Amino acid sequence: MENIKNIIFDYGNVIFSLDFRKSQEAFKELGIGNPDEFFGHRQQDQIFDKFDRGEVTPDEFRAYVKQKIGNEAVTDQQITDAWNSLLLGVAPGNHDLLLKFKDKYRTFLLSNTNGIHYTYIMNYLKTDFGFDDNEHLFEKTYYSHLVGKRKPQIEFFEQVLAENNLKPEETLFIDDSPQHLEAAKTLGIHTFLMTAPDTLAAFAEREHLV
Repeated sequence: MENIKNIIFDYGNVIFSLDFRKSQEAFKELGIGNPDEFFGHRQQDQIFDKFDRGEVTPDEFRAYVKQKIGNEAVTDQQITDAWNSLLLGVAPGNHDLLLKFKDKYRTFLLSNTNGIHYTYIMNYLKTDFGFDDNEHLFEKTYYSHLVGKRKPQIEFFEQVLAENNLKPEETLFIDDSPQHLEAAKTLGIHTFLMTAPDTLAAFAEREHLV
């Protein structure tokens, strides 16, 4: 890690804790018959990738899920709540840690997200921390649904490198998805797989990053 000057952070399960099982269980309760195949960490219905890339709106996403359920009595709010149920929150100390990283490195956020989760997270940051957004914690943020690309698309990583004049060999990417790390590696970016129960704080201390 001696030559690292830039760090690109994933958001989910690196900074903001997620539990995919909660949304799977919630979708099952609404009537999705195969929740593990419908939505998961490594396998999911094509609607989720489209939603992450901003190719469908929140209303279109909810309409699709309602169609999959096959029950018109299910409300938009129930679908929104089921989808948001995987969002747990930011672990204590992570925001302060990100500011320490920012003091020492050029830092960036690279997140696969969507309109519903983005709205929830922004409200959560305002309510729980008084933040308007994540912008002050990084040099620049990249949200997939706003950019129109999602990990592991090589073009998403290339955009971050190009727009900020980052050298891959001086850049570390931290993510919880192996397939995303493999894409970054093809460009020469250093990577670290965040796996529970490991934490960002423990990793930073172990590698003497801050």
